Amino acid sequence: MEQSPPHAWGPHEGPLRPARLSVGIISAGRVGTALGVALERAEHVVAACSAVSDASRQRAQRRLPDTAVLPVHEVPGRAELLLLAVPDSELASVVSGLAATRAVRPGTIVAHTSGANGIAVLAPLTEQGCIPLAIHPAMTFTGSDEDISRLPDTCFGITAADDIGYAIAQSLVLEIGGEPFRVREDARTLYHAALAHASNHVVTVVLDAVEALRAALWGQELLGQELVGDDPGGIAERVVGPLARASLENALQRGQAALTGPVARGDAAAVADHLRALAEVNPELAQAYRANSLRTAQRAHAPAEVFTVLEEAGQA
Repeated sequence: MEQSPPHAWGPHEGPLRPARLSVGIISAGRVGTALGVALERAEHVVAACSAVSDASRQRAQRRLPDTAVLPVHEVPGRAELLLLAVPDSELASVVSGLAATRAVRPGTIVAHTSGANGIAVLAPLTEQGCIPLAIHPAMTFTGSDEDISRLPDTCFGITAADDIGYAIAQSLVLEIGGEPFRVREDARTLYHAALAHASNHVVTVVLDAVEALRAALWGQELLGQELVGDDPGGIAERVVGPLARASLENALQRGQAALTGPVARGDAAAVADHLRALAEVNPELAQAYRANSLRTAQRAHAPAEVFTVLEEAGQA
């Protein structure tokens, strides 16, 4: 049976349900395979993917067992939707290689998952008649099955060349249960920086806090339960976890009113004590605390005494 064009809608499917597409994925990493599963659950067919490493081949076999694993240049030939789920640093070279070999047929929807890039990076393929899309899931991926279950609650930053492109991208995201939102081409770097700050740096702050708490409790048997150790999931994580989760929820729901603690209260003496205690454990951790405290003080409009303590600590 003749297929509808990739960007067409079936007669009974409505404006937000695109025709079923054959999908090709380059490559079978954490993001690509998770999106592949989500697209198949939306009744698209992942016809082919590329997988170079042993880990990616095993991931493809586990998550997409009916999908052919092919060399990169052979994947586009089976795809109406080509998903480029490669690291940001490799995206431009992959696009250039596909364009140089004319591996992608005109009319193919080509979507990448990079947060930092818009559609300009796809220009070599756009010039060959492809439909360029940037569809970035604003989510962290660990390779676990939780990646897939989180996608229906994830927001996706989309950038397209025109209203048709936006309609396609929006439809694909809505189909897998996500929430699409537009990101201007010239705002992609700032968008990506904001997400990195919210994701990567939160991990660093939490793990720094866990490290400091472990040092405070080290060598103690806690109420006969356990000894403090370095393995994740111990007492330090159980103490920090509820506090960190509550702080995050408060920040998202209450904004600036969520700020508490010695900096927000203007307790300069407590801040100075914190910096000295942390420096004894790890001077770099103390400097990270100082940098975050300085930004907190700016947000909280803390009194001059707090800024003085932080400035003196920076000169030490």
